[in-house]
Amino acid sequence: MDSITQAVLGATIQGALLGRWQGRKALLYGALLGTLPDMDVVIDYGDAVADMTYHRGFSHSLLVLSAVALLLTWLVRRLYPHPAYSARRLLATIALVLLTHPLLDSFTSYGTQLFWPLTPTPTAWSSIFIIDPLYTLPLLTAVLFGLLFGLADKTSKAPAIALALSTLYLASTLAGKYMAEQRVEAELSRQGIQAETLFSTPTPLNSLLWRVIVLDGESYHEALVGWFDRQPPQLGRIPRGTRLAQALDHSPAHHRLVWFTDGVLRYDQIGDHLVATDLRLGMTGFHPFRFDFAHWENGEWQVQQEVERWPVERGDLARLWLLWQRIWHPELDVPLVAWAGELSKPVLGKAH
Repeated sequence: MDSITQAVLGATIQGALLGRWQGRKALLYGALLGTLPDMDVVIDYGDAVADMTYHRGFSHSLLVLSAVALLLTWLVRRLYPHPAYSARRLLATIALVLLTHPLLDSFTSYGTQLFWPLTPTPTAWSSIFIIDPLYTLPLLTAVLFGLLFGLADKTSKAPAIALALSTLYLASTLAGKYMAEQRVEAELSRQGIQAETLFSTPTPLNSLLWRVIVLDGESYHEALVGWFDRQPPQLGRIPRGTRLAQALDHSPAHHRLVWFTDGVLRYDQIGDHLVATDLRLGMTGFHPFRFDFAHWENGEWQVQQEVERWPVERGDLARLWLLWQRIWHPELDVPLVAWAGELSKPVLGKAH
């Protein structure tokens, strides 16, 4: 999730558990501690694929953060002992603030390595967009309320209420994901399509309209599914370019990207470049993680030693507005196939 959400989540947890004794400082301590796992973004891992796939690694490991919680509890009790609350309460607070960070991240589409140094496919339950105001608003309200009025007496209940509301909303996103996948699976069965992989994720800034991706050999299908839809989802068939991936068989960076994304990728030849796109993130036609893996030279693909990010244009507010309208008006036509086709177009300065 975004940094603001992680900060207010940490602040709300610490405010709920230690606000009675720490007062407003609990909100500050919780906010700082809640953003600690994301400090790995300052590390340069060598190239664009490494920077993406090593993020949310060791710093988001439940094993590592549990050890950090024990260490911080020992240090705080030793340097700043507080007789009003026990070491158990302090440990529970620090552990919850740290561990809820990667757990919340796991509900997004990016991929979080919860069990590092073990290497299962990173966890991506993908039930909430990376920025979702409905999740963040109760937490932010509780933090602002606590800063204004303190965390004593009745006001100390505000963080707990906010946590309950945000958690209920998060649970509701799982229901939306189930709804979207069930409807698409029914349509796949009706059309006789055998899905290799099915991936669903909310459209930007909401959990009412879902984007479902179905990998199907050389192609993939995309569909939009909303809570208010009455008709079966329309599956748009889009070329995936998997034959191009054969040129990357000996690329460690490509193998790592396939592992990280669980293979939800497409490949395009754009001028003299071979570009791989992570389809899970962003929105159809606008995907922030695209990688320039190879260039055509002397009649064959030459794989780059250091992979660079492919330039990505800013999102289109008109398209975002169309998606918002699609939530309430299922009959609206959203040209997903046309948007996806734009991914194969040259980008200024990178066509050759």
